[in-house]
Amino acid sequence: MNIPNILTAIRFCLIPVFIYVFYNPEIENNVLWGIVVFIAAGATDLLDGYIARKYDLITKWGKLMDPLADKLMLLTVLISLYVKGIIPAPVILIVFIKEFLMIVGAAFLYKNRNVVVEANFFGKAATASFYVAVITTVLKFQYSNVLLYIAVVLTLIALVQYGYRAFKRNPSK
Repeated sequence: MNIPNILTAIRFCLIPVFIYVFYNPEIENNVLWGIVVFIAAGATDLLDGYIARKYDLITKWGKLMDPLADKLMLLTVLISLYVKGIIPAPVILIVFIKEFLMIVGAAFLYKNRNVVVEANFFGKAATASFYVAVITTVLKFQYSNVLLYIAVVLTLIALVQYGYRAFKRNPSK
């Protein structure tokens, strides 16, 4: 276990913290505080990636668990926002299907080709867009819905690009 992996583990731990805070009516401004937890999770994601690359602390565990922590946190937040009536159901459905396909595809590639799928530009852009869209939506900024749909489009582009790269790497399988 190194510092980036510990930060990833912390991100997994922040998921139940988010749920507790977000749904706790005894916490004043619980939705807003939930988003603060979400932002903290995003900060750990940025920090663990930076430290891992800068100090050559990239591990196979980190390559697998870091994106899983991101996906679980994002889905938890989006589902929670839907439950509170803040975002529409199609957003969750699209993101859920994309993430499910990514997890299944990554597991297949890892098991059958010993390949770990790494983040690409569109995946990172989609993640960053969702952070901005979620924050602006909760804060009720103008055009936050536009930002949410931009994030959805970027996540679909990322899925297509991941699929294309995986197929291109070994088209015979």
